[in-house]
Amino acid sequence: MAPEESAEAADLLRSFERRFLAARALRSFPWQGLEEKLKGPLGSKVLLDILQKTVRHPVCVRHPPSVKYRRSFLSELIRRHEAVQPEPLDELYEALAEVLMAQEAPPCHRSYLLPSGDTVTLTESPAIVSQGTTGLVTWTAALYLAEWALDNPDTFAHRTVLELGSGAGLTGLAICKGCRPRAYVFSDGHSRVLEQLRDNVVLNGLTPQADPADPDPCDTQRPQVAVAQLDWDLVTGPQLAAFQPDVVIAADVLYCPETTRSLVGALQRLAGCQGHLRAPDAYVAFTARNLDTWRLFTEELGRAGIPWEKLPRHSRRLFAYDEETVETSILKLTLAAPSHAGGPPGDHPPQDGMSLDTHGVSQTCE
Repeated sequence: MAPEESAEAADLLRSFERRFLAARALRSFPWQGLEEKLKGPLGSKVLLDILQKTVRHPVCVRHPPSVKYRRSFLSELIRRHEAVQPEPLDELYEALAEVLMAQEAPPCHRSYLLPSGDTVTLTESPAIVSQGTTGLVTWTAALYLAEWALDNPDTFAHRTVLELGSGAGLTGLAICKGCRPRAYVFSDGHSRVLEQLRDNVVLNGLTPQADPADPDPCDTQRPQVAVAQLDWDLVTGPQLAAFQPDVVIAADVLYCPETTRSLVGALQRLAGCQGHLRAPDAYVAFTARNLDTWRLFTEELGRAGIPWEKLPRHSRRLFAYDEETVETSILKLTLAAPSHAGGPPGDHPPQDGMSLDTHGVSQTCE
């Protein structure tokens, strides 16, 4: 095989591997490129290689996508093969027979390959909206922010990261595995999302701690992690500041005016509690599905006195996306303490806006 053909075959296998493990929509697979390869003398070998990178992949064996998804994938693979090659390939039918006999055994998984060779595996809902929330799936901006973080690991290395609206946990787990943070706080406001989030943190070999600011002296290789329930309307500045974040991140949380205002309010309260501490940077990734929501976010940041800038787009695609036609961006915010006395408005909402696996400590704004 010529070097160019070898590189094309490797790219094709990589695309199938990433899309299958992440259980992406079948229409997003490079089927046309596969059919071109099947017309050549090594077509059968390409199919066998694809089987090893998908349904026979060690990650799939340990944490498989749903039976329905694997059955649909193999059926489409067989259909494409039969459209080009007259002779059947026994291995394809054997793999399909195994899946047809398998019982659906929840939870089903999606797995995301990192540049290091490590994997982030998540339990995710197959539905966009499930149990009254959209937080049980991984959205485009979470993938985009994770890619940016893995390209900019020094932003997070040896620092404490607070994530607002962690959802299924993809971005945070990618940062924990690829960016060497000292401590990481996952958070969300929905009880069912938090339940799944804790399970995903444990599934990826991390153990939530009582206090991420109190490192385990026996484990210096992995970041200290915590999972917190945060209601952005109720959480106070001191409660947020108690995490001592160096970096704050959020992805795909600007989906309606109410949550947008709530997020800015929480960030404003955190900024008001920095005192003599270095102001943390915040990175908010969003997909501009609704320009009115984007405009509202920047207007609310202006009212709150939070400076921001739009980061240059990055083009490195580490993860497999379903088809996405709208732009995804990252804003960098600086959560500096306000210069006027008395702190920002609303700095003292009710005290029951936060809960940790074991409750965090409180501190007083300076």
